[in-house]
Amino acid sequence: MKPCKILFVCPYPFDEAPSQRFRFEQYLNILKDEGYAFRLAPFLNLKAWKILYKSGNRTEKIVQLIISFIKRFILLFQLSAYEFICIHREATPLGPPFFEWAVRFLWRKKIIYDFDDAIWLEDPSEKGSLKARIKWKSKVKHICKWSYKVSCGNEYLAQFANKFNSHVVVNPTTIDTDYHKEIKISKNEKSVIGWTGTHSTLPYLKTLIPVLDELAKEYEFELKVISNQKPDFDVSYMRYVPWRKSTEIEDLNQMNIGIMPLTDDIWSQGKCGFKLLQYMAIEKPVIASPVGVNKKLINESCAGYQAETKEEWKSAIVKLLSDAGFRKELGSKGQVYVKNNYSVNSNKDNFLSLFQ
Repeated sequence: MKPCKILFVCPYPFDEAPSQRFRFEQYLNILKDEGYAFRLAPFLNLKAWKILYKSGNRTEKIVQLIISFIKRFILLFQLSAYEFICIHREATPLGPPFFEWAVRFLWRKKIIYDFDDAIWLEDPSEKGSLKARIKWKSKVKHICKWSYKVSCGNEYLAQFANKFNSHVVVNPTTIDTDYHKEIKISKNEKSVIGWTGTHSTLPYLKTLIPVLDELAKEYEFELKVISNQKPDFDVSYMRYVPWRKSTEIEDLNQMNIGIMPLTDDIWSQGKCGFKLLQYMAIEKPVIASPVGVNKKLINESCAGYQAETKEEWKSAIVKLLSDAGFRKELGSKGQVYVKNNYSVNSNKDNFLSLFQ
């Protein structure tokens, strides 16, 4: 099939949000090499993105949201040149799916709908709130129905999409292993337990603090937290590092152990295990809650431990803190697994199939 022109409709500015970076942005050079033309149309500009999730600036936030909605409306009159409209998560964060409806029924364009979370569910932290209601979660099933193809990050998400569309592709969140790789850095005096994620997933890490508090009484270690927002908790053994693209790989490589705690609920079932893939790609052993795809990743890679109870977490952490050689052995297994199953190179043809 002759390469065509694609419009990527997404929530955030280019190269800022992990979801976008690892769902489609890291494939843009591949699309270009294959002869595709494309354009990105984020809902938020960089200024809005920088202030939206911080306290204060209420008036400016409202102004920026209004500007963003106006830009979305104008975009509806610029679709004629595109064969595919790839919508990542949603065209607008609030309100009904008017944009998606117009793309399908007025412009009659082929929608590729992509998501990597259980976005049809209310976020547990917002359940029952006004914010949850105006997000219009019911629109997800309608967009699935209207789509030419649906791209889902794992089987759990695909099962939902299959209720509304027969052309569902399991398109896992992947790692560019030429970029995410082990690098040699100066060793930390203490072993480093590492966690990386956005502000929205920090509450999962917070649930593990009582376990780490107990371990800190007997073992020396550092908890390194890499995020776009400082945690709302503070412990003596924690070091917060603001996420920066320029230092991302170096910061990750300072870890000795990568952790991914989750609560066991229907929202977490939709998670794609991306933190684990990041840790494994740079040859770090992992410990994770046995929720959703986490079980599959750890069972198949043999790169670490599943931990559900307080005692399981303590036991797994102690084993890895105590044996550097064992950490290296598990980390090597994880790196091979990611390259073979969850790398950009291994998933390239699957991603390109969305536009055929």
